[in-house]
Amino acid sequence: MRLGPPVAFARRRDGRKLAYQVVGEGDLDLVFLFGFPTNLGLVWDNPAFAGFLGRLSSFSRLILLDRLGNGLSDRGPTGHTFEDWMDDVRCVLEAAGAARAAFFGCDFGGRLALLLAASHPDQASAVVTFGAHPTTLRDEDYPWGATPEEREQSLAEIEAGTLEPAGILPATAPREATDPAARRWWETFFQSAVSPAEAYDEIRSLDPVDIRRLLGSVRAPTLVLHRTGDRYADVRVGRFMAERLPNGRFVELPGDDHFPFYGDQEAVVAVTQEFLTGARPPAEPDRVLATVLFTDIVDSTRLAAELGDRRWRRVLEDHHEAVRRNLVRFRGREVKTTGDGFLAAFDGPARAIRAAEAIRAELGELGLRVRVGLHTGECELLGQDIGGIAVHIAARVLSQAAPGEIWCSRTVKDLVAGAGFAFADRGTRTLKGVPDRWQLYSVEPAAPVRLDRAEP
Repeated sequence: MRLGPPVAFARRRDGRKLAYQVVGEGDLDLVFLFGFPTNLGLVWDNPAFAGFLGRLSSFSRLILLDRLGNGLSDRGPTGHTFEDWMDDVRCVLEAAGAARAAFFGCDFGGRLALLLAASHPDQASAVVTFGAHPTTLRDEDYPWGATPEEREQSLAEIEAGTLEPAGILPATAPREATDPAARRWWETFFQSAVSPAEAYDEIRSLDPVDIRRLLGSVRAPTLVLHRTGDRYADVRVGRFMAERLPNGRFVELPGDDHFPFYGDQEAVVAVTQEFLTGARPPAEPDRVLATVLFTDIVDSTRLAAELGDRRWRRVLEDHHEAVRRNLVRFRGREVKTTGDGFLAAFDGPARAIRAAEAIRAELGELGLRVRVGLHTGECELLGQDIGGIAVHIAARVLSQAAPGEIWCSRTVKDLVAGAGFAFADRGTRTLKGVPDRWQLYSVEPAAPVRLDRAEP
């Protein structure tokens, strides 16, 4: 068994630890994001994988991690979202002393790398994706995904423990599929990384997330790599993504291996190194992907008249304190107050929804009804303020919401698929001053929110 570099541990906000490794001494910080379960204790025992990582570390300071619930990292609640995974990466970046990094994302890891670059452009110098795909399920505009029936069949086999990890090799690494040693390594690697139940919950959470509408928000220079004969992810998926990335470059490589460390890995490393070390330093970000939250108090004018100035001022103070407390709790940023409401921004839609639910519950105890509107999109950074079409859409979603309800755009709903939220379809609406028609949803009430529960 080959021994890899020393493993260090970063501590999350909730106290649980994330395993990570730093390899190499280059000037460029590069994070490798493998879209499959990982175990840093075994990854170096695969000669092809170890060779590929060694080549990446020859021109970079390479950072690897086991996300929560994987490999050497602590276990915890299963069913983590991309938002949680982003938090894990950022936690490790801080622990490793990397203020800004490039990201190399394989398969699901490519989806994560693009979300990170859009949501945190100040931390992403560049992105490389390999065999990545922006969504899992097929539709009229995306004929290369899996059918719902195929996905459910795979999930059923994972949950039952009947899906052999090495069973993916014919599609992902055809020549390795016939090698008994390679098959044994994959079996051991996957079984040590996650349990069948953890794998089921993780895929159930990550699979439905669709980032197609957000590709235009990725401003970092992005290299999209895909092999012509990839049997696991059609090469046309790579072309599809590159065409929608503002600074995207598509490179099609020969071969049929889905993983970058199989096949001609030297070509993968060469084009990656040229792209990352030859790119111009990006300008400071003036746009960022964010989830915008608007709130307002229902019937505030009538309430103010009934209560009088002094009592109404006290009510507003209690309202502001409650909203701000929950913005801090769920890591939202207060942008400004709007008299009887707030404009806030979050770097993840799940936290925005949880904040909205907590605000509604706490203000309900004060006898106040609020409505909330949410939308995820690209925002302009205007000092401490934000602007742009995403802010207008969130405001228009708020105007459609019924008293006491939380409404959101389809973009928000798609990004938190698998995170356990329930939505009711409110139909397709025309939003004043916003082009096209928009499908809106209300967030259905969940279990009562415990106001003393800390957010991880």
